[in-house]
Amino acid sequence: MASTHRGAIRFLGVFLGLFSIFFVFYTVRLLYVTNGLTAIRSGGNGAYIGAIAFPILALSFGFGSWRCFAKTRQTNSGDSQKETS
Repeated sequence: MASTHRGAIRFLGVFLGLFSIFFVFYTVRLLYVTNGLTAIRSGGNGAYIGAIAFPILALSFGFGSWRCFAKTRQTNSGDSQKETS
């Protein structure tokens, strides 16, 4: 049962990590396409929102992924200590 739980947390960590990578890519793409937010067409105020939201999402998903993997490592070390005792 613990193995299934650990596998689910790892899967969630990978999933969150992929989302983080996507939003990092999209932030870089946004800055490249708009020349650092200097070349925005009229009515393109969504670029400013994206310039704030995408990095926040990338950091949030990255942090969530890191916490998931830290949790599985913590669980693994706890399991190995129980087996050796």
